[in-house]
Amino acid sequence: MSEFLELEALDGIRMPWNVIPGTKEDAVSCVVPVSAIYTPLKSIPDMPVVPYAPLRCRMCRSILNPFSRVDYNAKIWLCTFCFQRNQFPQHYSSISENNLPPELFPQYTTIEYMSTAETGPVMPPVFIFVVDTCIIEEEIGYLKSALAQATELLPDNSLVGFITFGTYVQVHELGFGLLPKSYVFKGTKEVSKEQILEQMCFFAGKQKPTTWVIAGTRDGLSSESISRFLVPASECEFVLNSVIEELQKDPWHIPADQRASRCTGAALSVAASLLGVCVPGSGARIMAFVGGPSTEGPGSIVSKSLTEPIRSHKDLDKDSAPLFDKAVKFYDQIAKQLVHQGHVLDLFACAVDQVGVAEMKVAIEKTGGIVVLAESFGHSVFKDSLLRIFQSADNGLGLSFNGILEINCSKDVKIQGIIGPCSSLEKKSPLSADTVIGQGNTSAWKMCGLDKKTSLCFVYDISRKVGPDTVAQQTGEQLYLQFVTYYQHHEGQMRLRTTTISRQWASGAATELIDGFDQEAAAAVVARLVSFKMETEADFDPIRWLDRALIRLCTKFGDYQKETPSSFSLSPRLSIFPQFMFNLRRSQFVQVFNNSPDETAYFRMTLERENVGNAVAMIQPSLISYSFQSGPMPVLLDATAIGPDKILLLDSYFSVVIFHGITIAQWRKAGYQDQEGHEAFAQLLKAPHDESDAIIKERFPVPRLVVCDQYGSQARFLLAKLNPSVAYNSDNPAPGGDVIFTDDVSFEVFMDHLQRLAVQ
Repeated sequence: MSEFLELEALDGIRMPWNVIPGTKEDAVSCVVPVSAIYTPLKSIPDMPVVPYAPLRCRMCRSILNPFSRVDYNAKIWLCTFCFQRNQFPQHYSSISENNLPPELFPQYTTIEYMSTAETGPVMPPVFIFVVDTCIIEEEIGYLKSALAQATELLPDNSLVGFITFGTYVQVHELGFGLLPKSYVFKGTKEVSKEQILEQMCFFAGKQKPTTWVIAGTRDGLSSESISRFLVPASECEFVLNSVIEELQKDPWHIPADQRASRCTGAALSVAASLLGVCVPGSGARIMAFVGGPSTEGPGSIVSKSLTEPIRSHKDLDKDSAPLFDKAVKFYDQIAKQLVHQGHVLDLFACAVDQVGVAEMKVAIEKTGGIVVLAESFGHSVFKDSLLRIFQSADNGLGLSFNGILEINCSKDVKIQGIIGPCSSLEKKSPLSADTVIGQGNTSAWKMCGLDKKTSLCFVYDISRKVGPDTVAQQTGEQLYLQFVTYYQHHEGQMRLRTTTISRQWASGAATELIDGFDQEAAAAVVARLVSFKMETEADFDPIRWLDRALIRLCTKFGDYQKETPSSFSLSPRLSIFPQFMFNLRRSQFVQVFNNSPDETAYFRMTLERENVGNAVAMIQPSLISYSFQSGPMPVLLDATAIGPDKILLLDSYFSVVIFHGITIAQWRKAGYQDQEGHEAFAQLLKAPHDESDAIIKERFPVPRLVVCDQYGSQARFLLAKLNPSVAYNSDNPAPGGDVIFTDDVSFEVFMDHLQRLAVQ
């Protein structure tokens, strides 16, 4: 496993198959598709940033890289992808074997270009806060204090806008400091750019230009009219703070049997159109703070009457959620508008009930937005996550904007699509495969928002057919993949990052493929695939699909004698994969029972933007045991791990659970840790908290911390994730462990069935 982690540290890429199946037939029989999970802006410590533009091939537009062949005498380089001969320009005239530019150094397979001539002026980031006021006074208090803290951390040069909404939408004029002033829009309908221009007096006393599209200063909008609504953070501190301070609950009366009248869709429509008018093509984020379901105007998810419950998974399956499709269609339009403008939608949903994350998913995902789900604006999950966004330290997110990602592949490799937070630019090319998965039919994608952690899953198609010349071609032959990301860096300037990697074609032997198999990356890819299929394919049975895929993989790569289950064994390179699949079948991505559509959408969106390590933590949480007998040690995710004298630390990505065995809990309640002579016990109690603090500090969104005791009500957070090897109906309960009340099969039973089916 360590060699795959080293490759990831070098380029930010993990691939399930690091030796690539040689033909289309081989690739199909390998079950897990040829794919790559790539983090475009991963922090790479020694990566060079060079102050000039990259050299591109004149035929395929790929970029000069360490794998290009160079003729130093003739000053010519050969393109790795299309074999075109390219002349070096004049300023490369001193190039020689002993005098290489950084992009040809073998260790710099990832390099960033920052050409001042190309990038133009530094563009300030734009943040527009869209705040829900239909929430109780207590929640408004929490939200005010969180917003006040966040606005202090905004970069000084950033532009800020502020919109509040309830029954109506109010756009606050922050540039007018003498008294509070705002423009009010009705919450029952969408607002177009033309209405914004007219009703917000952008052309007061001036002739309106006759052009069709009016956007930004270049189309006749004066910078004074824009700066009424989008003001530099350093200039509007006082006005912004007073607007936040004076935030009040929506004044409209709510009858006792009705929900609040909340026009979330109209507010987001106003925000998108305002940004489209003022700063099109420049990096901007709409940050929506929503405390309940939308009940008014476009995008509403439920009627105002409290007798009608909010849609559940069962309603969606039966097509009995009348507003769902209409709302998704509305947010799809918002997504298209935002992608066209290059802007991002972030959502902070803090409510005990659902707010409509499932409907908004399309707009958040296509624009690369961030989503945080919590129970209250006072919860640490929300407060700490919001502050983390604006932190500029090393563990900050490094928010970047307006990315365009392009790829190049060697002959015989085509791209089916990307599963992740991006939007297809519909740039069909010879690299596009006939089959489409996710955002496909293109070789270029728009990423309106991206950060250091955003990871995309590329699914490839091997187009090489079996023929007499294939074997001769394959021996020792390399193939190359290149990823080019052009984006607005969080410091404001435009940059271009290119990553070029090389892998080997397999000659046909199964051992070669097994040696290059990365089971963690494979689990992450399969999890994304199954989540995507569950959302896009009608009547898709995820459990059956996962089981069949696993059986086919074990039949192809396992060692066994036919019809003899006891003879079955898997290479160490594959041995943990069935365990990942067992936990994926039980995970919140596949089992939607007991989760709302909003929670499921949130879990899947987070899975689809995280790297392999984090995805594996979501699929198969890690469990560490603390006891007097030994230091902290990883233990199996099993009911037998529980002991009365142990403390367990479970990290399931979305929550971190510290679980005290019954004896430890009784000692803690008796206060032994505060008594003299029990320092070792105090240290034992403190150790898991130190570890959980370290996990929480690293992670975004901030996970929920649950501290519980054996047999306590919150112990369910741990028990739900454990392998039920000791269930209530077990014949011989193991000593020490806890009994889990479930009808789920245990991992042992699962493996028995797998072995029996794989050897048939």
